[in-house]
Amino acid sequence: MKKINKVLIANRGEIAIRVMRTCREMGIKTVAVYSDADRNALHVRYADEAYRLGPPPSRESYLLADKIIEICKEHQVDAVHPGYGFLSERSEFAIKLEQAGIIFIGPSAESMDLMGSKIASKQAVEKFGVPLVPGIKEAITDVEAAKVVAEKIGFPILIKASAGGGGKGMRIVNSVDEFESQMSMAQSEALSAFGDDAVFIEKYVAAPRHIEIQLMADNHGNVVYLFERDCSIQRRHQKLVEEAPSKVLTPELRKQMGEAAVNVAKAAKYSGAGTVEFLLDEKLNFYFLEMNTRLQVEHPVTELITGLDLVKEQIRVAEGHTLSFTQDDLKINGHALELRICAEDPTNNFLPDIGKLTTYRVPQGPGIRVDDCMEEGMEIPIHYDNMIAKLVVWSDTRDNAIEKMKRAITEYRISGVANTLQFGYWVMENEHFINGDFDTKFIDNYFKPEYLSTHFDSNLEEALGIVSTYIFANKKSETATASNSEQQDTEWYRKRRQLR
Repeated sequence: MKKINKVLIANRGEIAIRVMRTCREMGIKTVAVYSDADRNALHVRYADEAYRLGPPPSRESYLLADKIIEICKEHQVDAVHPGYGFLSERSEFAIKLEQAGIIFIGPSAESMDLMGSKIASKQAVEKFGVPLVPGIKEAITDVEAAKVVAEKIGFPILIKASAGGGGKGMRIVNSVDEFESQMSMAQSEALSAFGDDAVFIEKYVAAPRHIEIQLMADNHGNVVYLFERDCSIQRRHQKLVEEAPSKVLTPELRKQMGEAAVNVAKAAKYSGAGTVEFLLDEKLNFYFLEMNTRLQVEHPVTELITGLDLVKEQIRVAEGHTLSFTQDDLKINGHALELRICAEDPTNNFLPDIGKLTTYRVPQGPGIRVDDCMEEGMEIPIHYDNMIAKLVVWSDTRDNAIEKMKRAITEYRISGVANTLQFGYWVMENEHFINGDFDTKFIDNYFKPEYLSTHFDSNLEEALGIVSTYIFANKKSETATASNSEQQDTEWYRKRRQLR
């Protein structure tokens, strides 16, 4: 067992700060790394030490594995926490750290490689009896042979990149006539995104829920599941709203899915924190999708219903400790919801936005957690993910958690960039979400941009017009933008409450 005294966080933004907070509580010193774009970022100021990596592009900064390792050696760093994204699932980075005598706070390179391949992972977990979507479990390149397979499975089918993620290298095919062109596009996109054009074919599950199981495993053979998260509300195959537990899982189904996830971890000889993702169809049949070999963005909802600090558990496992709890020790306490607040415009197909946060004030109170990395006046960088913050709430019941989330959203103040706050409020009021009657097509089926219109009355519009014109004439347009935006937000929420 090796005591970790100093951790370098090979990441940025809210996850870097989140890891640093746990390290501080454990008496562990922290090291930040940063690009030129993040020179004045909060994670740089929060850390005990901070060192420059390079220019803003990720390939010239946060993806420089060798430079990060040099910093570790020069400043006596014991371990690296990768967060998520960037180098978090790069097995070669874990190998280089091990060769340098530095602990990687995550699974082994072998586990990452196995679960990083959708084909190899399916072949491995099938041996442990984990349910799979009907399809093939090996790469295929011959178009004619692939057509035969697709017709045997039955359309619609899904062509997926073996090394893929985030919806890249994925194509839905509804008939044999479009198969060849869709396969070619999937392979081309997979090669461009992942450097690997291997694809496989499986049955397309048309309206699934996206249910994931949080795992924690140590290096002594102990694996437990920390219940589920429902991550079905997505755009472009990326999540916006997550909750724990799921409204639709029975205790029996929860146990079945949890034990299947544990078997996935055993198939991978896994250690640390990981997440097994399943598709759940309308008949409550579940199928293995993939395993994420890292901490997930939405891990706070699991922390709130279990009372555990997952980063602390990751560090303890990396030091060589056994898990401090068993499966029987774990209980679900209440309900948690998370809204990803992203700089994007829900009224314009969720297109990303950039700009300065002219107003930025976070909500407070019991059961409200904001994981962020922003301050008023800061710019949203164009080089990285556009997530501003994660707004997370907890309450004793799902209904109360929804009401708490609505209250928190109304007290969150952001102006200067388009964002997903009002969309989140709309979700919380949507009857299908409230009833738990939704799947991954939630946005396609129920959302229209006009639902977020502000519904001003004519007197308020006229008053705001006069005020903004006067302020602009006095060359204070930036202040006017923040003020008007805040007034508009307040009026929108007031009108929404009246319409309930």
